[in-house]
Amino acid sequence: MRVIVADDERPARSYLTSMLRRRPDIDIVGEAETGVEAVALIERERPDLAFLDLQMPELDGLGVVRVLKRKVMPLIVFVTAYEEYALRAFELNAVDYLLKPANPARVGDALSRAHDRLERVDLRDSEVDRVKAAVEAYEAEARLPWLERIPVRRRDIVTLLPVKQIASIVAERELLHITTVRNEKHTITYRLKDLETRLPPSKFVRLGRGTLVAIEMITKVQLMPGGGYLVSLSNGEELQVSRIQSRVVRERLLKL
Repeated sequence: MRVIVADDERPARSYLTSMLRRRPDIDIVGEAETGVEAVALIERERPDLAFLDLQMPELDGLGVVRVLKRKVMPLIVFVTAYEEYALRAFELNAVDYLLKPANPARVGDALSRAHDRLERVDLRDSEVDRVKAAVEAYEAEARLPWLERIPVRRRDIVTLLPVKQIASIVAERELLHITTVRNEKHTITYRLKDLETRLPPSKFVRLGRGTLVAIEMITKVQLMPGGGYLVSLSNGEELQVSRIQSRVVRERLLKL
């Protein structure tokens, strides 16, 4: 069985892949660190089974399922830390999942079920439908309200920064540097992928693993050597688009 593993946390990814490599019936055909990489890997390798981390930068495991076309969709096993709504949605729709750290016996059970399902060609469409339904059920129940303001602390003063005033957010390890439409600078301690889940996806787009920008602030997209882009914002900022994320930017911004 041809398998890929997608997880942005290297130790978790290495632990799972080392477990899978011990099995003679498994051929690991690729690893991905982000959801965007996972989509490209699946489209290129056409694996039988994909282990997808529920939370990844740029595009999470649920987003990977949304983006993939039915004809290339492999069997899916979601990998996650305990999350009530996710487990409820997966169990309700008979979708396999693993809790971190993965238990060898649980991995074996998931692989056995995958083997059985691969032998049943007539189950392919129902498998895809189950995964899609699980994603929709999770998102309908678990989504927190979009943030309207972000608290920014400077010494003893907390400023409530309206989300609509944000032009860009750039991550630097555990810090997020926020630039406003008026070029005001703020820094908070937070993870970008966690903040991204609280911002409306119709208003923001990833330019790379560590960069998020407000779509309405983008005034120009310049093609760069090697296939990447340079994005200009109306506040004067210029930000690079990663090669991996260029595809997403092209689909969202450069097509009528």
